[in-house]
Parts: sequence; C-alpha cells; structure tokens
Amino acid sequence: MKFYLGILFFAVILSHRIIAGINIKTAVLKIIYPLNLKILFTLIVCCLLVFNAIAQKKNAGYQYHIRRANSAITVDGVMDEPAWMQADSTSDFHMVLPMDTSLAKVPTVVRMTYDDKNLYILAICYTNIPGPYMVESLKRDFSFQKNDNFIFFIDPFYASTDGFTFGANAEGAQWDGSMYAGVCVDLNWDNRWVSSVKNYPNKWVFEAAIPFKSIRYKKGIKEWGINFSRNDLKGTEKSSWAPVPRQFPTASLAYTGTLVWDEQPPTSSSNVSIIPYLLTGVSKDYQNKGQTEFKREAGGDAKVSVTPSLNLDVTVNPDFSQVDVDQQVINLNRYELFFPEKRQFFLENGDLFSNFGYSDIRPFFSRRIGLNQPIDFGTRLTGKLDKDWRIGLMDIQTGGSTANDLGADNYGILTLQRRVFERSNIGFMFVNKDFTGSTPGTNNSGNYNRNVGMEFNLASNSNLWTGKLLALKSFTPGESGHDLVLADHLQYVSKYWTFYMQEEYVGKNYNAAVGYVPRTGYVKLSPLVLRNFFPKKGDILSYGLQFTSNYFFNESLNRTDNESVLSYIMTFRNRSTLTVSGINDYVKLLLPFDPTNTGKDSLSVGSQHRYNTLDILMVSKPQSVFTYQLEGTYGGYYDNGKRISVTGQVGLRFQPYVNIAINGSYQDLRLPQPYGTTRFTLIGPKVDVTFTNTLYFTTYVQYNDQQRNMNVNTRFQWRYKPASDLFIVYGENSMPSPYTPKNRQLVIKWTYWWNI
Repeated sequence: MKFYLGILFFAVILSHRIIAGINIKTAVLKIIYPLNLKILFTLIVCCLLVFNAIAQKKNAGYQYHIRRANSAITVDGVMDEPAWMQADSTSDFHMVLPMDTSLAKVPTVVRMTYDDKNLYILAICYTNIPGPYMVESLKRDFSFQKNDNFIFFIDPFYASTDGFTFGANAEGAQWDGSMYAGVCVDLNWDNRWVSSVKNYPNKWVFEAAIPFKSIRYKKGIKEWGINFSRNDLKGTEKSSWAPVPRQFPTASLAYTGTLVWDEQPPTSSSNVSIIPYLLTGVSKDYQNKGQTEFKREAGGDAKVSVTPSLNLDVTVNPDFSQVDVDQQVINLNRYELFFPEKRQFFLENGDLFSNFGYSDIRPFFSRRIGLNQPIDFGTRLTGKLDKDWRIGLMDIQTGGSTANDLGADNYGILTLQRRVFERSNIGFMFVNKDFTGSTPGTNNSGNYNRNVGMEFNLASNSNLWTGKLLALKSFTPGESGHDLVLADHLQYVSKYWTFYMQEEYVGKNYNAAVGYVPRTGYVKLSPLVLRNFFPKKGDILSYGLQFTSNYFFNESLNRTDNESVLSYIMTFRNRSTLTVSGINDYVKLLLPFDPTNTGKDSLSVGSQHRYNTLDILMVSKPQSVFTYQLEGTYGGYYDNGKRISVTGQVGLRFQPYVNIAINGSYQDLRLPQPYGTTRFTLIGPKVDVTFTNTLYFTTYVQYNDQQRNMNVNTRFQWRYKPASDLFIVYGENSMPSPYTPKNRQLVIKWTYWWNI
C-alpha cells in the first residue's frame, strides 16, 4: 500500500515540476494546475485509501460450482445428455431494467460443465409472452439492445478488469468479444467456438462449447469471475444472475459472481493456430486512367500461446480487403475525424494499445500503420504475465509506396499494465516510429518520432468512482519544449447523480506521429453534472437534467472556444428515449477555416463566432421490427449564419433473415457571401441478408455530395468452418452526377483456421 501511494505522490510532484518548466502565464500556474489538479489528486488519493480499506468483491456470495462432465456432449440445443442432468443449475436472475429492485419476471436457467477440451454452457430462456422473438438477423455480433439474447461474461483471472464474452440471440446469431477496462466489450475480437439455439413455444435454448484454446487464462486459478445476462425485448426486461445496478451495463466485471472449479481448468500442451489466406482479384483506377490490375496474393497469420494467458501473433503480407468500409459523414469539423480500427490482427488485447490516453489524446492509433503503405510483416506479444501484470509488445515493418511517395517505416510499441488495489492499474507506453527507407525526392532515412507515457487508471470496487492521471512526452528531431501532455479526470456515477471533471494540457509541439491527437497547444476543462429522477408510475421510467461543457484555452490561458450543453433526458418504460438540448457555442479561430469544408474562402484567424442551437433526439423502442433514431438541430452557425440539420437511422427487419438500415444526414448552411446557401446530403442504405448464421450477404451504398462520391461495397461471406471463411467482395467509388466511375475492384479471398 505505502509503495503504491509513494509512486502516486512522486508522480504528482514530478508532474508539477514539469509544468513549472512550461512557458505558461502565471495565471495558469496559480489557478489551473496548483489548485484544480492538486485538489483532484488529493481527492483521488483519499478515495484510494477508502477503497483499499473497504475493498471486497460485491457479488462474492454468488457462486456457481462447475464439475467435469460425466458424458460426451453434442452441441445441438437439446439438453438430453447425462452430463447436463448432473450439472448444477442456477436461476433467480435479478432485474436490471427497467428497475433493479426485484427478481426478473421471466425465468432463465443456466447449467455449465467442461471436459479436457471445452467449456460448455446451456441456458434455457423462458418467455411468458406469445409471439416471435425479436432479433435483427442471423449476423454475428448483433446489437445487444435490439435482440432477444443471452450472453455471459467470464473473468478468468478473477481480477475484475478484463475477460471474454460469448452468447447468441434467440435465432442463433453468435456474439463474442474481448473485455477490457472492467466494463468495455470489443466485438471485433473473433475466435473459434460453436453454438446452437433451439426454439420452443415457451422458451428458447442456447448451448455452446468454448474451446479452452480460444480463451486466455492462468494455470491453477480455480475461481473465475462470471455473470450471465438476459435481454428479453418482448417483456422489455434486462436481467443478470449476479445483481448489477441499473446505471451500469451487465458487462461490468465489478459485479460478477464466482465460477468455482472442482479441479484446475485443463491446459493444453500446445496451442498453435495457423491462418493462411489466398486471394485473387481485379481492380482498375479510372480517375488516373490506370490499367486493369490483376492480384494474386498469399499470406497469413499465426497465433502461438506462449502460455495459456500470453499470446504471440505473427502476420506476413496481411490483406484486409474483407473489412467493413468506414461509415461516411458530412464533415463540418475543424479537426481530423476519428474512425475505429477494424483489422483483426490489431484487435486481440487491443485495449492495451488503443485505450491508453483519452479519445482525443491517443499516443498510439493502429490505423496509422499500413494506411498508405503495405504491411510486410508484424508481430504482437500480448496478454497476462500473471493476475496483476499485462504486457503488449508490437513490431511492424511496412514497405514503401511509390504511388503515395512514401518510404518504408518500422513501428515498435511497448505497453505494460500493473494492477493496483482491487481494480485500478498503472500503465506505461513507449511508441517508436523509425523511417527505414527514404521517401522519393527526400532524404528522411534515420528520422524518427517517439512517445513515452504513464497513466494511472482508477476504478473503485463498486465502479461508482473512476478516474485517470496521464502524462506523455514526445521526441521528434528539431523539436523541443512544449512537447508534453498532462491530463486527468474523476467521475462518480450513482443511480441518481453523475459528476465528471476532466482537465487536459497538450503542448503546441507535442507530436504523436503514430497516434490520434487532432489538436495541440491547448488547456481544456470539461465538467459534467447529471441528476436522474424516477417516477413511481406512468409511462416515463426516468428523466433527468444534464449539464456538460468543454472549455478550451491556449497556453497563455486565453479562451479560444467552448461549447456548453443543457439537456433534458427522458427514458420511457418501453425503452424509447427523448432528449432535448440547448447548446451555446463560442469559437475564436486559431487557423483559417472554411465553414462548408468545400474549398471556398476561409474565415480569418482571430475572428470570433457566437451562436446558440436547439437539438432534439428521439430513439424508438428497440423491440419493434421498425426502429429509428432521429435528430434535428436548428440554430446559429459561423459568421452569423444559420444551420438546419437532420440526421438519423431508420431500420426495418424481416426476421430473422433480412435487416435493412438507412443512415442519412441533411445539412442546410445559410451564410453570408462568398458562401451563400450550401446544402449537403448523405444517404447510406445497408442491407444484411443472413441465409443462415454462417452465410451472409451485405450491400452498403453511401452517397455523399459533400465529397462528390458514391461508394458501393458488396460482401458475400461463407463461414464454412468456425473462424474459417470464403469472401467475395466488390467495391466501387464513383462520381454521382454525372455518373462516372473512379475505381472498382473485385476480390475473392479464402481463409482457413488450422489448430495444430
């Protein structure tokens, strides 16, 4: 305990020494950092002392005893094997929504067992309302809110910080993901396992076998964290086995019960997976009058379990042509937009890399790698060393690109995470980018960019308190000074109140060449206060008032911009929501900016803009086959202009085979000359056809007249074996009017997951 507090106090003193060396006005030193940060640091230290003194796992009394199967099990959704008859069962689920004060109204019964190769689970999900179950489709990794489903969460290290989740909806579509930060789920993670769902008039049954080779755990640990979650849309009820307060998702690992093994979970002497691919395709660039190009490529990945909890990934000549295209937006922002990583190689234990920092202060962002260059090869070592230590080590070499005038680069990333107290951790990250080849026409070989940082992540035993302390420094040839990041936040979340305060300082010379930091040279303050109310009867389940604000200052503490929002939020008992917000904006431009982002004249540096906006957001109840999310905005804009905005998504499903979703956005900007009236339209229909839970067809069309582009992406996927696929992908970009193709490509890709 004294050791960890010593580290924390040392970090506080060091950060203030660093800040004192920054050329910031005395007002910053006297007001922002010594006062606000010291108060916040003191609060965090006091919270840690209290949390450590009273630390006890919330649902430790909820135990499920799992015993070895006494017979073989066939995964078919039918409970007819002797092993299931001998397995313990658990029911008595607790309601989470609409209220968390009683047992669930719809029964759920769960049984578990195991053998040398697999962990087995069977869930009987009863219903007391006639009619079909509510599902989107048979596609993998469905939306939790829009499906009748059963999912469960396992914490093999019993550390309440990271784990895995598996499940299915009522028609058998699978759900799997990795878990991090004690509550977050990354559904991009994908692995080998099998399941089956059977439907009956008064129930549906989910049965699954999870290979021990597909999850990471430490030999000898006989108690795992576990919780089971049920979403029953017909009864508008969400429930869990171990109780979870309604303000938290059922994925919260702070509230898991305990899976007690009758003997040590089996471990495999070897766990090696080889995942080769073969690809053929044809493409043509019409814009640059290129020739038709034929592709024939081969490559693949390998996964080697160094230990049951530590995994080595190797990739050679990877190809990501089957990855979903990004969802386009109408861009009216002054800074770079963020698009999430979707490439499989970067995803397992990806939180070790991507969750370091904040959403707009990321020292490492994997999409910087291979964006305009081919990846030749890469290695990743990720996982747990023991219950308290996690490691992530990555090295990737890219080739040069003549088309983009880019030389070869090498990327090296090291991250370590040490659990402290019950659910908190201290993290370290080092990011290195070396230019290993010269860009044509330059001599940049030997240049580099490096980042080093530490953070402390606070998570109380009950998850009521969370927070972060962050410090980063960049190293770039020719740049020194003002190259630091210091940031923190503290949050309290209860049933009735939410309080949040975040502070950031990013130096003007801070450079994360492999990160995502769209803005530098600022100080930011972001408070949030929310108060919820719960009527005892009526159609309204809860309503609340929320105030949020983002204040930005330059390094001399002169205000540059702020946005303050006051919102009234209503949640109805059928789970539909209505939010009405009033927004006040102030912007003092630091760089020239075209408010239409169309290449017209820019507003001048130093010009000031103030405007107010009314925003209304409506989200339909999720249990309908027709769903919608609609948002309308009316108010001011830059240069005393006006802005009318309508955005939304409309969904229609023909259960369980077809799901149609249409994303749309309409922006009407009315500004003085030379801008005048500018209107943008974006529409993106997407059709998912799922013939079975292993055979998918997806077509995505996006029309964006701001970019004068129409994108078509069609993908056929056949999962002929677990985690083994055949893809046929067609992509096209074109000018919408008059219709003129820009580029087209057709790709056929085969992958096979081979366990050695």
